[in-house]
Amino acid sequence: MPNLQALTANGAQQRLTSSFPAVTWPAQATMLTGQLPNRHGVIGNGFYWRESQEVEMWTAWNEKIESPQIWDLLHDISPELKSLAWFPMLSKGSGADYICMPKPVHNPDGSESLWCYTQPQEYYGDLLEALGHFPLQHFWGPLANIKSSEWILQSAVKAISDFKPQFSYLYIPHLDYAAQKLGPNSPEAQQSVVDLDRVLGETITEVNHALGEDNVVWIIASEYVITEVDHVSYPNRILREAGLLQVTEQEDGEHLDLDSSAWALVDHQFSHIFVKDGCPEIIEQIQTLFADLEGISEVLVGEARGKYGLEHERSGEVILVSTSNSWQAYYWWLDDQQAPGFARTVDIHRKPGYDPVELHFDMATKSIPLDATLIKGSHGAPVSDDSQRGMIVSNCSTILEDRDWLDTELCNHLVQAIAQNQSV
Repeated sequence: MPNLQALTANGAQQRLTSSFPAVTWPAQATMLTGQLPNRHGVIGNGFYWRESQEVEMWTAWNEKIESPQIWDLLHDISPELKSLAWFPMLSKGSGADYICMPKPVHNPDGSESLWCYTQPQEYYGDLLEALGHFPLQHFWGPLANIKSSEWILQSAVKAISDFKPQFSYLYIPHLDYAAQKLGPNSPEAQQSVVDLDRVLGETITEVNHALGEDNVVWIIASEYVITEVDHVSYPNRILREAGLLQVTEQEDGEHLDLDSSAWALVDHQFSHIFVKDGCPEIIEQIQTLFADLEGISEVLVGEARGKYGLEHERSGEVILVSTSNSWQAYYWWLDDQQAPGFARTVDIHRKPGYDPVELHFDMATKSIPLDATLIKGSHGAPVSDDSQRGMIVSNCSTILEDRDWLDTELCNHLVQAIAQNQSV
């Protein structure tokens, strides 16, 4: 990464430890609030709303974050401290002054039209005129590539030039794709690092030109580390075989019955198991089921969930934690012929859990193979050694103390730095 090396040559480079669960939504909420899920409420990349028996994956707005975020804290210091939130999840409706986030329009015929939520509301029109639509098809799934990150960064450059905020948070997703699909040490994953460095270099040059190089402090942080995996667990199949999970027979296959005695909302290397009415006997049965299962390192119940700050009402009664070499698939069917129709499609909203196998969409058959062992990289498990620690780097030698950092420390540290008239 020559561009990143040049940027940080006279700056700072430290280790960064992500809190569990180290997946996108909680990682970003933790960075932006300095709190753990028991305070900010973001317990995964989706939520299960018990009262309505509904799963919400990837669509929630900012009010789901229950703690003040960095832009709120900056506004408390001075309304003149303006912030830009460019593509962090859960940013729609946030207190940031300038926002951009995908928000496709759902048409009456079931189709989608490309669009983005922006603040100011009319600003997407300016981006559309300058750059064209955000390439949503390249943001996730089989067509995911550098084009989405390029658009994010190019649009961010324009917004930073137009608005000149004191703080900007840019989420760049590109390193997720090949590393999960083929493994973090695959040639394709290594190439993604090269590609990212190229677009970072362009962004750094353009922002420095717009604001003046001496006026910009860059901080680049990894949200989490993707590790090699060679094993997959199927919590819902285990719950089904134990008689705790039920399905409903529909025309296109077996669908999960959310009124089951227990079911798992899986999310990379952990899952929340929701137990009907919090039945103690069933919770105890689940503990026994998963206690010595290959690929599962911890089974957290009740107060034990507080070990990682997950003792929140939105959390499952039981939390399963994977070993670093394993991940968890949402599959509940025991015969692939009975899989629901959406299982073979890219459908991040209908699946009650995260499905990276979507990256292996087969263009010839226009479907996803139901083979979770294809996935070679994952993340989310608690950090247990340095191979799971990320990095935080800066062009400023004084912005980061010479020590290992926790993601919970960044928010207040940056608020203090910005309050001292350092724009980041």
